[in-house]
Amino acid sequence: MLVTDLQTAQAALGDLIEAAGHIAAFTGAGISTECGVPDFRSKDSPWRRLRPIEFDLFLSDVLMREEAWRRKFALDDLYAHAAPGRGHYALAGLVASGKAGSIITQNIDNLHQASGVPAERIIELHGNGSYASCLSCGARYELLPIRRAFEASGAAPVCAACGGVVKSATISFGQQMPKEALARAYKASVACDLFLAIGSSLVVYPAAAFPLLARERDARLVIINGEETPLDAEADLVLRGDIGDIFQPFAA
Repeated sequence: MLVTDLQTAQAALGDLIEAAGHIAAFTGAGISTECGVPDFRSKDSPWRRLRPIEFDLFLSDVLMREEAWRRKFALDDLYAHAAPGRGHYALAGLVASGKAGSIITQNIDNLHQASGVPAERIIELHGNGSYASCLSCGARYELLPIRRAFEASGAAPVCAACGGVVKSATISFGQQMPKEALARAYKASVACDLFLAIGSSLVVYPAAAFPLLARERDARLVIINGEETPLDAEADLVLRGDIGDIFQPFAA
């Protein structure tokens, strides 16, 4: 069922949340656009002109690593002051109440953590853009010292511990998805009785398979998005509209 009226959408969502025993929430870029974080697919998205360097090029060419860091910091500046929105706080409330066990996210903006959700309850399919790590030994690096050194020298960072390549802790095009995160997302999807797909275009796989996994195991599927998705026909309820507005009653 497609619902576009705001009050009807809020009431229908509230009824399903109230009846649910175990909720899995899945979020994409749409939950963060009201926070000032640009999505990837919009016509004028800065991600299109500052497109992340593909992983094999990042590894093979030091000049591409330098360009990747230049683009990374340019994008970071665009949403440096972003704060969690109403959708983030609504989901944080569901986690705090015990209704939702975890949040599966395609986002790299760290806003679920900033909303108060414990990091261990967040399953990041595409990594996290708020820090960096060594691709060889896994050492973690904070971005501010990396940026200061990069702006002073123009050189891509290397690991102080092992000399390996340091990269933003995100999953680039061509990079293997994190196996542990995928396994946790699978487990959450098959265990829930209500799956909320929020702000995702649902076209990127394997991530887009998780709503279907839940649906195949008789969970109720709700898709909340500003635009149509390829999985709308599979959903019990499609709420079309502004995500923050729809979640407003649950964000207190």
